[in-house]
Amino acid sequence: MRTEDILVFNDTLLRAARGERTDYTPVWFMRQVGRSQPEYNKVKEKYSLIEITKQPELTAYLTATPVENYNVDAAVLYKDIISPLAPIGIDVEIKAGVGPVIHNPIKDIKDVEKLGELDPYKDLGYIYKTIEILTKEKLNVPLIGFCGAPFTVASYMIEGGPSKNYHKTKRLMYNQPETWFKLMDKLTAMSIKYLEAQVDSGASIVQIFDSWGGALNQKDYAYYLSPSINKIVKAVRAKGVPVIIFGIGASHLIHEWNALDVDVVGLDWRTSIEEARNMGVKKAVQGNLDPALLLADREIIEKEAKSIVEQGNKTGHIFNLGHGVFPEVNPETLKQLTEYVHNYSKGM
Repeated sequence: MRTEDILVFNDTLLRAARGERTDYTPVWFMRQVGRSQPEYNKVKEKYSLIEITKQPELTAYLTATPVENYNVDAAVLYKDIISPLAPIGIDVEIKAGVGPVIHNPIKDIKDVEKLGELDPYKDLGYIYKTIEILTKEKLNVPLIGFCGAPFTVASYMIEGGPSKNYHKTKRLMYNQPETWFKLMDKLTAMSIKYLEAQVDSGASIVQIFDSWGGALNQKDYAYYLSPSINKIVKAVRAKGVPVIIFGIGASHLIHEWNALDVDVVGLDWRTSIEEARNMGVKKAVQGNLDPALLLADREIIEKEAKSIVEQGNKTGHIFNLGHGVFPEVNPETLKQLTEYVHNYSKGM
């Protein structure tokens, strides 16, 4: 990016996250860095995800590419939610077509007590170097840092990998509450250090991915998880940056999320912005086009996007998908969608 291109910082997304009215609706896409991009696929021919993230210049290039290609209003750091696990003693690898695989899963309190503490700059210095490159040299839009919520991260650690039912996780949670809360304390402390260092390095907004938190009912979420999330949120907000929370299939948790100290409630495609507002959500909202619609004809995509933008009404709304971009999506579709949301919302 040329020097003259980065003189004016576009803070539209940050203002939307704080509930302010904006000149247009800001846009970013979860997984905007990924397998739908030809630049990414070319890099992946040579390197694994972990190998990429350990090369700051390369990671910065991939993180910035969607901003340049789609004209989105934020970049999201390219890394995985399991990045801080290896430094605290978890034997983890990412297997193609599977996801994170844990070779020493948590079974009892002794396993939790063996976990170490994260030293962010020592253990993950390459991530913070990437952030510095992006925010000082490449971006004129906010950089979104992120972490996995304690339940989501714990589910991988206990199940040994992705799960469809989270039976092992819930069994430990119900049968070994002392173990569970000790694990929550460990993951909360880890997440706070991890995110604070991201903010100190230049990230100006943070998203907590509670991807699998929807597996819990509202009562259990409030008891077993919300206190941990609020500790993370308060620590990050004390740094002066907004916090977004997002998960899949979590419509029943909207009241719980609304009660947290987060700035933005992320919605998947199952709950409209209008429904969330009727449920009492006065915070900023993010979402929530069904990602499957990205395979539909352009007029169908724009019709649905129009409805979402109108419900957001340029006040406390960040346009996004209800989940992430997937490999079959044409990058040109994302560019056209961003342009449509920008243009239509400017005219409202």
